Amino acid sequence: MGLKHSKQRKPTTRRRRKLCSGCLKDDTFGLITNKGQQVPLNTVEVEVQVKGFVATVTSTLQYTNNEEEECPVEVIFVFSLPAETAVCHFSAKICGEEVVAELHERVRAWELYDDAISSGQRAYIVQETEESPDVFSMVVGCLPPKESVFVTLVYVTELTVDADHGLRFCLPAVLNPRYTPSDMGNRVTEMTAVSESLAACSLSLHIHITSPIAVSKVESNCSLDPLIYFNADHTEAEVSLSPGHRFDRDVEILLYYQNAHQPTAIVEAGCKHAQPGSLMADSVVMINLYPQFPPEMASSIGQRGEFIFLVDQSGSMAGSSIASARETLLLMLKSLPLGCYFNIYGFGSDFHSFFPTSVEYTQKTMEQAMKNVAVLRADRGGTEFLRPMEHIYCQDSLSDHPRQVFVITDGSVWNVKEILDLVRMHSRYHRCFTFGIGQGACTALVQGMAKEGGGIAQFIMSNERLQLKVMQSFSLAFLPFVSDVSVKWTVPDGIYVTDLIPPPNGLLQGQRALLYAQMSGKSSCGDEGTVTVQYRLGEQPVTNQLNFSLKPAEDTGLGIHRLAARALIQSLEMEEKATIDQSLRDKVVDLSVQSGVSSSFTAFLVVHKGSGHPVTGPMVDKRRPYNLRDFTLTDDHRENYESKEPVEYEDPYMKLLSLQKAAGYWDIDSKLLSVFGKTENELIQKRPEQVDNAVWVTIVALIWLHSFKKPEQEEWKFIAIKATSWIRSRKVGKLSECIQAGKALLESEVKEESLGL
Repeated sequence: MGLKHSKQRKPTTRRRRKLCSGCLKDDTFGLITNKGQQVPLNTVEVEVQVKGFVATVTSTLQYTNNEEEECPVEVIFVFSLPAETAVCHFSAKICGEEVVAELHERVRAWELYDDAISSGQRAYIVQETEESPDVFSMVVGCLPPKESVFVTLVYVTELTVDADHGLRFCLPAVLNPRYTPSDMGNRVTEMTAVSESLAACSLSLHIHITSPIAVSKVESNCSLDPLIYFNADHTEAEVSLSPGHRFDRDVEILLYYQNAHQPTAIVEAGCKHAQPGSLMADSVVMINLYPQFPPEMASSIGQRGEFIFLVDQSGSMAGSSIASARETLLLMLKSLPLGCYFNIYGFGSDFHSFFPTSVEYTQKTMEQAMKNVAVLRADRGGTEFLRPMEHIYCQDSLSDHPRQVFVITDGSVWNVKEILDLVRMHSRYHRCFTFGIGQGACTALVQGMAKEGGGIAQFIMSNERLQLKVMQSFSLAFLPFVSDVSVKWTVPDGIYVTDLIPPPNGLLQGQRALLYAQMSGKSSCGDEGTVTVQYRLGEQPVTNQLNFSLKPAEDTGLGIHRLAARALIQSLEMEEKATIDQSLRDKVVDLSVQSGVSSSFTAFLVVHKGSGHPVTGPMVDKRRPYNLRDFTLTDDHRENYESKEPVEYEDPYMKLLSLQKAAGYWDIDSKLLSVFGKTENELIQKRPEQVDNAVWVTIVALIWLHSFKKPEQEEWKFIAIKATSWIRSRKVGKLSECIQAGKALLESEVKEESLGL
């Protein structure tokens, strides 16, 4: 795929060594010999420079080859990076000598690699895998026995925003598992849990923070030394992991700024040695846009929308994951408003849908969907996700019902780039919300789909409730969003500003956008500029105006430049793919080499100049194009659920939710009585006279939720909104009397005003 439009090489008799991918084990990652054995990782040292909302990360990893063989072994180094990442430096130190990677056009890099290996030199190739942008692979030519390799990797990344406004930095302890279709063989290495060798590895991590706004605190799932401030306004600080940390789990750091929603503009000086007039030579401005949404926007539920839910039914979802997914689907089904449209898909090695097309949400369609949800199992093989997304996008959009797609998965796929391209292509017609369960969920897929689809990505670890995270994002699907974003620059004469990427189509509550612009020229009439950012929040116009200095500090590390280059490279790559324009590809290669940021058309090449023995014997081309397989589809994408045994909800909470009608009310039911712990006679005797049974039972159900499930209110708030709206529509004359009777029945002390009636 990366060589799709490249100039084809002439046939050559030069032969390439074959890395024995068939020898690779399912749990292999890091540095691996051609026999499928891991080279032990001894230490990891990480330095992080945070500037506002971006981070530059320098990681140094030490591996030692304990092989007894006399000859050097060929090894492959496979590593993952967070989404929204740009690799900008790679080096390796062997036998006391250091070599540094240089970016080349990809075909040219492999030609130079062949030449080096054939002459006995040590050589390395570092490039994005052609399927996923968050996995890079390095082919290491010759590693002597009993020698250590020090691998240094530098990348820049945007920090993601959590629901509590914290900026999250994650250092993964292990590569994400990647599912490979059966006919793909072992072309994509699969990774699993942390191995004993990695758990024994020591890790040091140091973070330095500078920002236009004050740092309030830093938190972590690991032990930290105290936060140290370097100035009175707390805009510069540093923090480190406590000494003696063992790298046996992901390290997560949460950084909190005061006034997090305040827009900021940061100017970064260019590189003096870069080509004049280029992106890397000029200054770059980064604007952070993180709008504040008024609380009243979350107080109502709309009636419009097409809601599509995709649930991973691959084998890895077995157990608690698929059980949580069933409960989550129940919550979302009960939270939908009458009059909207919906459909549910299950996917694995094939896919199926509950309905041929999205259907209107009624009591009948809700009951049918609930029956199907109750028999969902993790029994559909692997994780193949492209075809169900293609099927969804082939469906006609519904007038006045904006499409919202929710994806729940615990694994990874082999063709992330193709999926992200598909989502990006349809981004103007839908929003996409994604949920990754556990450490196996692919960050590039989960975060990439949400970013390209204008939604929110969330990750659920073992101690977190999937239901809560999903309903938090589900709430956003009903809210207005930021739209019509525009940027206007006011700078002195002689200064020119060029936007590098267009503003986002829209932003949801909790989303942040980083905008980049290139500044060129000189001026003698002022050292300050102004940027005006305008947008609409729902129907309300909003204007933010920021002043910024045109003379930034020189020592900036170029992290903002490289993320700006990465954003522009991605935009050009998409345009090139659509037009097959060689000039656009040339621009990508030129910008990639100039900025040191890798692309799909470039690769890092390291050649260690030294004595060696020429290589003889077969050499196999590892750049074979990948062929997409045909997916197995069920008839009409649906299946017969009647033969499957439904899951019964034993938990009183889930049982109560499952019994609510689509309109929002409850009827008297033996299962509901068991939730209340009352008999039908007890329920009827406490009912005030001339009050309808359904009204009475619905009020009691609301009291039960507020009394016994208050901590889970974020999950059932839309269910309660539907219930209270239905009760108001009945114009109950004895409402207060009903509430007091319900409290007495359940022996509850909940306050009447908290019920929302």
